[in-house]
Amino acid sequence: MRIEVLYFAILRERLKLDRETVELRDGASVAEARAAIGARHPAIAPLLPRVQAAINRSWVPDDHRVAEGDELALLPPVAGGSAGRAICMTRAPVEVAAAVEALGARDDGAVVTFAGVVRRRGHHLEDVVRLEYEAYVEMAESVLSDIAGEIEREWPGARVAIHHRVGSLSVGETAVAIAVTAAHRAPAFEACRAAIDRIKLRAPIWKKEIGESGEAWVGFGA
Repeated sequence: MRIEVLYFAILRERLKLDRETVELRDGASVAEARAAIGARHPAIAPLLPRVQAAINRSWVPDDHRVAEGDELALLPPVAGGSAGRAICMTRAPVEVAAAVEALGARDDGAVVTFAGVVRRRGHHLEDVVRLEYEAYVEMAESVLSDIAGEIEREWPGARVAIHHRVGSLSVGETAVAIAVTAAHRAPAFEACRAAIDRIKLRAPIWKKEIGESGEAWVGFGA
């Protein structure tokens, strides 16, 4: 059987391709797909044990069975559209005010916002000049929507907007803007913190530090 394999971030960079068709035995597992891809591409074989897998834009374990025509996305460890949407990925600048506006007029007593800004001192480099953000955009928007929905259920009455940039961002530019409205300040603060924590853990968005001394993918350091 044949499946379509998608590569992102450091995998795409090392292979110099973003997708390819791979042939596997019928009923092969994701683990077998990893092994086949590693044998086919030794340059990324050492990285594959740390990579998550998604089949048709849903996370799957290694024992998941792959079917003919499936789309297998290999997603390195993770570190949003128009400004009027509550959830969006965009190459345009993002602003906290636009995230607040996307939630619409409400009679809430608290509005809490968060802005993630590119900093000079990075995770791996001390002399960052810019970050390169890459995402599996379609899946990222779905994950961000899921996160917002979870938070709105866990903190009843809260509403969440998440705007995330991709592309090249200089030091001082905003990479992600989050806005949360709620009746009171405590749930608004808690929900906003939960949003950024879950985004960093789950969204298929990667960043590469470009500095005066070199470059490194956050999560791999290579």
